Amino acid sequence: MRGQFTGWPEQAMDVLWQLQGEPAHAIRERHRADRERLVRQPMIALLNEVADTDPRYEDFSVWHYRTNSWWWQHQGAVIRLGRKIEIGLRFDLDGLRIQGAWWYPDPGQVDTFRTAVAAEGSGRELSAIIEDVRKKGYDVSGDVMKRPPRGYPTDHPRTHLLRHRSLIAARPLGSEQWLHTPEAVDRVLTAAADLDPLLLWLVRHVRRAA
Repeated sequence: MRGQFTGWPEQAMDVLWQLQGEPAHAIRERHRADRERLVRQPMIALLNEVADTDPRYEDFSVWHYRTNSWWWQHQGAVIRLGRKIEIGLRFDLDGLRIQGAWWYPDPGQVDTFRTAVAAEGSGRELSAIIEDVRKKGYDVSGDVMKRPPRGYPTDHPRTHLLRHRSLIAARPLGSEQWLHTPEAVDRVLTAAADLDPLLLWLVRHVRRAA
């Protein structure tokens, strides 16, 4: 139901600021309740609204806290679209960041990915998709081999993609005033639409291992 997310309160930044560096256990516990209320719960509300808008986004998780300080300083969440294929969100002092990713692949998924990249139709489609997301400001990265994989010609026109063992497209959405308003939902949905062609390609071609 639209309306449950009203934005991250301004005080959320104050809480995250208190958790910078290597905060002692006592400091973490002192801010735990405020962090839950002001940082984590708004992320849950945002993703519920995103899922209400598009049922494909219903399978999501919003991370709890861990021992490492990083997890207290950054609020992460994922929306699962396929096996090892997801949208990731991160809220911290730098604002909100989004990424579309296929990573930590299952055995066989890398081979399946490379088969699709090498094929003329699906490979050209992926190249065009990646060019488009780059034009929209996304940084494309991943686990990339130094050399082309065995079994493929070194002069293959998509050698740069064949070397990937994961694929990530990410960009910061910003930290402007909209972050503290319901507009953040629309910002996330717009970015998800940017990533949709890439993620749909991955779901079609890499979701299941060969």
